[in-house]
Amino acid sequence: MANIASVPSAARADAKIASAGLLKEIRQFWQTFFVAAFNPYHPEQHYMRGPGPACRAKEKSPPSH
Repeated sequence: MANIASVPSAARADAKIASAGLLKEIRQFWQTFFVAAFNPYHPEQHYMRGPGPACRAKEKSPPSH
């Protein structure tokens, strides 16, 4: 008669918890990625700190008529 070695139920439960945790982390990563990648609002791209070099150059050059 052959003995069949089985994994203790606690070990199977731990494996299920570990795989559920891994799936949760993967889902959380993709959710965060999609929110960041497809968010159309980027205020840092429109923030102006003052006049740039082109504006300063225009002010220094003599007016052309």
